Amino acid sequence: MPNIKSSKKAVKVIAKKTDENHELKAKVKNLIKACEKEIAASNVEGATKVYKDLQKNIDKAYQKGLIKENTVNREKQRLNAKIKNMK
Repeated sequence: MPNIKSSKKAVKVIAKKTDENHELKAKVKNLIKACEKEIAASNVEGATKVYKDLQKNIDKAYQKGLIKENTVNREKQRLNAKIKNMK
């Protein structure tokens, strides 16, 4: 445990940011799974709705540096292609 006051505060800040980042990554993974589930159920409207929410969150995770650009593009492209093939 640090002794300096600023170091103690830094530990708290890092812990808070780590929790927020973990929540965002988990949310992205859960949205991908939800979108896959909607696609499997052949629910075009539900899949489209989940996909729009996924786009927003996955782009936010990319901007924070939690997910690489190629991974973001690949996931979005695959899901979008599956949704288009359903129509």
